[in-house]
Amino acid sequence: MNTHIKSALISIMLIYLSACSIHHPQSAEEFRQQIPTAFMGGVESFEVDRSFKDICATFQKKAPQCLNIKIESVSQSSTSYHRVVTAYNPSVRISANKAEMILQQHHESGVIAVSEVPKGGYYLFVVDATPLAKNKSKVDIYGPTMGYDTLNKAIKGWATGTNLGCPDLTR
Repeated sequence: MNTHIKSALISIMLIYLSACSIHHPQSAEEFRQQIPTAFMGGVESFEVDRSFKDICATFQKKAPQCLNIKIESVSQSSTSYHRVVTAYNPSVRISANKAEMILQQHHESGVIAVSEVPKGGYYLFVVDATPLAKNKSKVDIYGPTMGYDTLNKAIKGWATGTNLGCPDLTR
């Protein structure tokens, strides 16, 4: 067999095998561990002059109010039509020393799942808030570093209390 054909077949097999080994995080903790080294993923940490209690109340109110939505997007040309429906699923968990706001996205149609989809959808953001003092808290945002600026800005506004509006996830 020709060397070029062997090389092409080996390359195709390696691409196929690497696609089979994709593993998306199946829990918030796995997401926290994987996102710092993910392509276009990262962690942003900052302190805010706001009480942990107030941040918890804001997350509990704004996450379901603003992020429990379904978005349909359509792209069309003279030769193709593609429709994607994405459901966003927020959740908030609070304990005495930690608030955890999680946003997952589940593509209901138009996207092929390349790995096991966790219950609620793929993890998009995990936000942790912890108390530092009476009116000071630490916030850690785990998520994409590009493409979700509107959502990232809203989360920061909720944490700081400076902007309590809902983000436009269609942008």
